[in-house]
Amino acid sequence: MKVHFFGASSSPGCANFGLKRAADDGEEEFGADAAAFIGKDFYVDDGLKSVPTVPEAIQLIKASQAICDKATLRFHKIVSNKKDVLEAIPVEDHAKGIKELNLAIDSLPIERPLGVLWCFQNDSFRFRIELRDRPLTRRGVLSTIGSIYDPNGYISPVTLTRKQILQQMCRDKLDWDSPVPEYLQPQWVK
Repeated sequence: MKVHFFGASSSPGCANFGLKRAADDGEEEFGADAAAFIGKDFYVDDGLKSVPTVPEAIQLIKASQAICDKATLRFHKIVSNKKDVLEAIPVEDHAKGIKELNLAIDSLPIERPLGVLWCFQNDSFRFRIELRDRPLTRRGVLSTIGSIYDPNGYISPVTLTRKQILQQMCRDKLDWDSPVPEYLQPQWVK
């Protein structure tokens, strides 16, 4: 098969298979590190990898691009927390928010790999929690907890106590629109 219909229910699986096949096919020629990166460190179309040095990052990107080129795939939308890495890669392969930057003077922006805010400048993850005016009920508590996206559990020490409040409300068999009991309100507000 050389072409696959975009939008079919099988498309994500086929794309994933194609990417892994490209990695397997290019491993001997372009190296095990690049093949492992493409084969194991991608989630749909986002690849995330940390390496100890700038030269290693540049080599990994170039080898990964070569593997993808051989499979007639385009490896692009590249970001890094090191400007030296970005300067070694053609501008047309940079992510959209970085293409317009003057790397000599501009700060690196915040990106969203896999839905988590990543501040390139200081190489840290950030979380934005917008506390909307929700009723102080079991439904409002669940809505607030559910609005926090943290797939890797980085802020679970904060969210766990909120989940325990919801759990206690379930144990107390409160209805969805019942107010948070007075004995739990100080914990929730805190």
